[in-house]
Amino acid sequence: MKTKPFALGLALACLVAAAGAADSPLPKENVFATKPLGIRVSIKMDGPYMEAADLQLICLFTHKASGDTYHGAAKETDAHLGGILSALRKRGEFVGELGETFLFTPPKDSIPAKRFMVIGLGEEKDLSLDSLRVVGRLAAREAVRLKAKHVAWAPVIRDEGNTTIEVGEGDRAFIEQMLSAYDTEKRLQAQALAPEFSIESVVIEAGPAFFESAVKQVGEGIASVTAELGKREAAPYISTGK
Repeated sequence: MKTKPFALGLALACLVAAAGAADSPLPKENVFATKPLGIRVSIKMDGPYMEAADLQLICLFTHKASGDTYHGAAKETDAHLGGILSALRKRGEFVGELGETFLFTPPKDSIPAKRFMVIGLGEEKDLSLDSLRVVGRLAAREAVRLKAKHVAWAPVIRDEGNTTIEVGEGDRAFIEQMLSAYDTEKRLQAQALAPEFSIESVVIEAGPAFFESAVKQVGEGIASVTAELGKREAAPYISTGK
């Protein structure tokens, strides 16, 4: 029996593709051994258009009438998503106030994430670590609400042209408050005040220039918030006494 040319060509193409995938290096990643609250937390050298997350999060400032800044990962992500981020901002349909969110399903064959959420940072001049603490709390609660087991976050603040906050410090503020809010969610669940659900992994995406700082600061943040959570009052939220 002769092999058909098309079938042979397809088989060879598959072999070449498989070999290429095997040779592609995986993005650099630092996984923290502590697994706070049972979550696999890591710093990964990739962008928000690369991670196969159940929920991909980024932050954007309030829209500027003079034009928004997009560099690096912010620009690439908008391009992969067909320009939806810039379109919603230009049309005034996403203002970007602190804590404002919008959620959408990425277009087919655009990025690996199943769902994409943008969280507003407010006016650029008002950016502070407290802004990122708000983002961290929102990230935990939205992940639980949406039942997203695998969560990824990229601040993309540098890619919007802002250098106010050191990247590692911002990542630390985010993870501390995300874990704090998630601890509350788990306590509510334990007291039958919320449906059972667990986040399994959180990836903080960082560029090469900021990777080491993010690893250091997030590691310290995990240790700090873990100690603080151990001091929380253990009594139920609802008093049953009369």
